[in-house]
Amino acid sequence: MSTTSEPLKRVIVTGGAGYIGSHVIYILQETRRYKVISIDNLHNAHPKSLDRVAQLARDALPKDATKQEKESAEIDAHTCDLTRPDEIRRVFEQYGKGGIWGVVHIAAYKAVGESTERPLLYYANNVGATVSLLQVMSEFDCTRMVYSSSATVYGTPPIIPIPESTRLQADSPYGKTKVMSEAVLEDLCAAEPNKWRALSLRYFNPAGAHASGLIGEDPRGRPGNLLPLLAHMAIGRVKDDKLCVFGNDYPTPDGTCVRDYLHVVDLAKGHLLALNALTDNSEVFDSCPTPARFKAYNLGKGKGLSVLQIVEAMRKATGFDYKYEIIGRRRGDVPDLTADPALAEKELGFHADQDLETMCRDLWNWQSKNPNGYDTEIPPAQPLATTPQVYEPKTHPIPPVTAVPATVITTA
Repeated sequence: MSTTSEPLKRVIVTGGAGYIGSHVIYILQETRRYKVISIDNLHNAHPKSLDRVAQLARDALPKDATKQEKESAEIDAHTCDLTRPDEIRRVFEQYGKGGIWGVVHIAAYKAVGESTERPLLYYANNVGATVSLLQVMSEFDCTRMVYSSSATVYGTPPIIPIPESTRLQADSPYGKTKVMSEAVLEDLCAAEPNKWRALSLRYFNPAGAHASGLIGEDPRGRPGNLLPLLAHMAIGRVKDDKLCVFGNDYPTPDGTCVRDYLHVVDLAKGHLLALNALTDNSEVFDSCPTPARFKAYNLGKGKGLSVLQIVEAMRKATGFDYKYEIIGRRRGDVPDLTADPALAEKELGFHADQDLETMCRDLWNWQSKNPNGYDTEIPPAQPLATTPQVYEPKTHPIPPVTAVPATVITTA
């Protein structure tokens, strides 16, 4: 909550209508210090998520809210393809040179399995779009970025839990797009150290939803990640009679892949902490070995959970009797991705407090209240006012992405 009368800082959130993006917007609006601008091509997201997250912000306003506080509860939303610089530029032009304080860059394709089948699509969308975005940002004197990276940059790590000092050696094209984008950011910060500052968040596996059940994960088509797939099975949207688990011969306690799950709201708070650390008086860059103001942090709980542990937790949360079948390993998967979040805890003040039970409970609350996702009509007892939006019509087709059935989540 804002306690000052400073003007709102305009911040772009790319992928703002998506699962992670909508929760990041919620946390930014909660401070009443930021004016959020969402950029999304709506390829795997729903514009209704922005209506709902803005309603959460409006409902939290005090009765005597100031004009600025009311403004902080509204979202400027733009339909925009980041692979097209002219579309990005049209957004920035609306706010003028220096008019946007910073960018939280979340938008990306994120399916590990699919990236091994369609690598060019992933390199063009994830790396190419990041380069285009940075070029336009530079044109408009917007030189602060929080980058949404991934634990997959580490590949098969030699040390568990994984420290940030681990060499970057991704095993999948998806992971490599994150390594490349981080390299671009670091090189840019090194080339113009008095201009650019950026923090890369290597986060692990977001789960859960906002406790209200108004916003949550609603992938188009068959979910490519484990937890939403389990939720769709329990609600009846996925009719499979059993879950396919990719491998049970990994060097893990039960043989299935282990991942570090954290609540999506905790993850969103990590993005806010990183954004706050990009201010001019921030001390997080003081320990950088070079003048480049670029740093990477792990966000996670520091405790891994296996595929079968997740299945059992969802069984308890939903009451659904999941059946599963072990099949062969999936190319690109690694045995264990568990974070060492000590650096983020020390320097950013980050903590992932919410446990697996809460994640599954909040996920099921979202899914059971919204059996058809954002296409579910909210009952009259929970009216949602229409949020004023600025939607630019799409001028080109978005390339389709074929859903790949998956049971091991690897996050963007």
